[in-house]
Amino acid sequence: MPVDRYGTAHAATDPSALRAFEAATHAVLAHRPNAGAALEQAIARDPGLVAAHALRGFSCLVLARDELAPAARLALQAAREAKDAKGDAVPAEAALVDALALAVDGRFRAAADRLDAYVATDPHALLHVKLAQSLRFMVGDIAGMLAGTGLVLPAWEAERPGFGYVLGCHAFGLEEAGELAAAEWVGRRAVAWAPDDAWGLHAVGHVYEMRGAIADGIGWIEAARPVWTGCNNFAFHMAWHLALFHLEAGDHARVLDLYDTEVRPLPTDDFRDMANAVSLLWRLELDGIAVGDRWEALAEIARKRRRDATLAFAALHNLIALVAAGDVASARELAAAMAAQATDETDQGDVMNAVGVDLAGVILSFGFGPRGPAALGVLATRLQDLGGSHAQRDVFVRTLAKAAAERGDRVALDRVLAARRRLKCDDRFVTTLDARLDARLDGRPGLRIHA
Repeated sequence: MPVDRYGTAHAATDPSALRAFEAATHAVLAHRPNAGAALEQAIARDPGLVAAHALRGFSCLVLARDELAPAARLALQAAREAKDAKGDAVPAEAALVDALALAVDGRFRAAADRLDAYVATDPHALLHVKLAQSLRFMVGDIAGMLAGTGLVLPAWEAERPGFGYVLGCHAFGLEEAGELAAAEWVGRRAVAWAPDDAWGLHAVGHVYEMRGAIADGIGWIEAARPVWTGCNNFAFHMAWHLALFHLEAGDHARVLDLYDTEVRPLPTDDFRDMANAVSLLWRLELDGIAVGDRWEALAEIARKRRRDATLAFAALHNLIALVAAGDVASARELAAAMAAQATDETDQGDVMNAVGVDLAGVILSFGFGPRGPAALGVLATRLQDLGGSHAQRDVFVRTLAKAAAERGDRVALDRVLAARRRLKCDDRFVTTLDARLDARLDGRPGLRIHA
């Protein structure tokens, strides 16, 4: 039973197929652009390579696009048929197939649980570790992310291939859990062991974002340019992080330059690229900074997604683009699709129910809706369910804070900011908003409503 360089065991397969699959796994771990090509090469050399079909299915699902659901199901079918054809079940392959089946049914948490159950028996199965963290990341399961890597790390030796990548995954879980000092130390070790570990590099950048360490953040990301500029579209995300530091520094010209040249250099419709672009422009708008005609290009993409509520995180960013561009009809159509999704018995149905639909109502109110009844402080405590990182979800925290301030609601604003302060220090946006609301309420004690 061959085991590839990164710890995935396979049924008997062609050595060249195994090498191609290793290349695909490395690309996933390091966020490199050649994963798809390497995966296709692996399948061409061994059409019965179970793990390759499963990874293809996961690759479809993490893009969170309604039209890719059939492709994910076809990949699942191919993986099952390949597993059955090879006879004796290899546990590593069986875990991937089982997890993919759960994920295809919209049960990402259960899929990650299945992967972690296998990893408990084989802690060196790095692809399983990475996929489990990716799935948990998409549903906001911070405790699960940290527990998963904490479970396997004691079994890893520094000399084992992939050690730096598992450290990078652990560093990110630590940062999201608020253990910033540990996250920085582990993240730096990750990059030292695997210099191309963009995820570990990214985890340290998050630490500086949470601390408000502008100079450290800019210095860290700029020094690592040779690494992240060689990534796939993760390079756009690293440029987004860089832009956030310049935004906090008040250098709006630099932020817009980064937007045009590195955050949004291509008009892609990947939801992660859209999230980078939309959230950066929306932050500028909330700061009162004009962004010119940049919204229309984003709204054009969002219109094509106005009936797609596959992922609440993605749909909410599309909704912001439509509201910012003033497209009332499309925005309301997307909000209706989100409300319909809330009836599904899936992870995302639960997310829409808990936070997505109400948050959509708050976003709509910025453009053309009534103020809405949403309890802003309560919503702030539920944002983690949306998935993504604290830094990414901060655009929604800012939206709730701005809504509270515009309502003249000191109680709601305090509750929103209290949720934020558990992990992130106050920044210029918060202090300015606080001061403006205090000035507005000064001498008007009756203007208070409760969240």
